[in-house]
Amino acid sequence: MHTLHVDLGERSYPIYIGEQLIDRGELLSRHIRGKQVAIITNDTVAPLYLERLKRSLNGFAIASVVLPDGEAHKNWQTLQLIFDGLLQARHDRKTTLIALGGGVIGDMAGFAAACYQRGVEFIQIPTTLLSQVDSSVGGKTGINHPLGKNMVGAFYQPQAVLIDTATLKTLPPRELSAGLAEVIKYGLICDEPFLGWLEDHVEELRELDSAALKEAIGRSCAAKARVVGADERETGVRATLNLGHTFGHAIETHQGYGAWLHGEAVSAGTVMALEMSQRLGWITAADRDRAIRLLQRAGLPVVPPSDMSADDFMHHMAVDKKVLDGQLRLVLLRRLGEAVVTSDFSSDALESTLRADYGAMAQQLA
Repeated sequence: MHTLHVDLGERSYPIYIGEQLIDRGELLSRHIRGKQVAIITNDTVAPLYLERLKRSLNGFAIASVVLPDGEAHKNWQTLQLIFDGLLQARHDRKTTLIALGGGVIGDMAGFAAACYQRGVEFIQIPTTLLSQVDSSVGGKTGINHPLGKNMVGAFYQPQAVLIDTATLKTLPPRELSAGLAEVIKYGLICDEPFLGWLEDHVEELRELDSAALKEAIGRSCAAKARVVGADERETGVRATLNLGHTFGHAIETHQGYGAWLHGEAVSAGTVMALEMSQRLGWITAADRDRAIRLLQRAGLPVVPPSDMSADDFMHHMAVDKKVLDGQLRLVLLRRLGEAVVTSDFSSDALESTLRADYGAMAQQLA
C-alpha cells in the first residue's frame, strides 16, 4: 500500500492506494469517530462491493443507501434519497458517510455530508479510474443543474480517500478510457515527463497492468494533492485542473447528462483547448498532435459532437463556473506541462476554435 497526503492544515487527510483495500477495515475505522456509518453507493457497484465493505466495518451500526447509477441521476431528487435514508435510520451528527462508487456517488455523498445536520464526516472509496485520480481528491462536491454541470455544491473535504485498484478489474473498457482522460490531463498541465511515461505505458494501462495502474494513479493523485494543497477553493492555480472542462461541460449539458461520459467530453474538450492554444501561438502544431494521438491511443473521442454548433458551445459556456464579471476564462496551455487560466484571447480565436474541422484532424492523425 502507498499513502499520500493532502496537506490542508487541520483538514489534511491521507490517500491510501493499493489492492484489496476494501477489506482493510482498520484503515477506515481510524477515520470514523462515531458508531454510525452510512454507505452511499449505486445499483451497479452495490452487488459487487457493498457486502464486502459491510463485513470490513464489523462493529459499526451500518445503513446503506443504493442510488440509481448514472450522471442523469446527479440531481436534487436523487440527493434527497440520501437524506431520506439518513433520517429514517436516525443517524446523528457523529455519523460518517462512505461514498462507494464513481464520481457521481462521490460528489453526491460529499454534498450530502456537507449539508446533513450542517455537516458530518465522510470517506471516499472511489471505484472508477476517473474518480480515483480526480473527483475523490480535493473536496469538490455537488450536483448538476439542467442549465449547467456541477453548478450546485460545496467545497467539503473527506476524512480519507481509500483507492482499491482491484475495483478497476470490474470496470467496463469505456469507463477505463474515460478515466485516462483525466490522467493524461495531469501530464499536459503540470508534468510533461509524465506525459512521456503515459506514451510508453498507455496500452499497459488499458490492459489493467497492476504496476502501471498504481504508478499512474499515484502520480495523478500526487499532482492533484499538490495543487489542492496550494489552492483549496480554486481562487488560482487549482482552476488549471479544468483543462478541457469548459468545452467538455458544454458537451455534457447539450447532449444530456450521461450521453457522453465525463472523461469522453473532457477528452474532446481538451482537443479544443489544444487547438486554441496552438492558434494563439502558445504551443506548436506538433505539440497539439502529440497530445491528440495519446488521447486516441487511450480509446477516447477527439472530435466534438457533430450536432453542436459554435453558438451551442457559447450558450452553454456562458454559465461556466470560470466566468467572472461576464468574462469567459479558459484553461489553455502555454506549453506542454504548463497550463494557465486566461481571458487573454480574441473572440476570433475562440470562434475559429469552435468551428475547426476536428474530424479531418483526427483522421489525419489516426
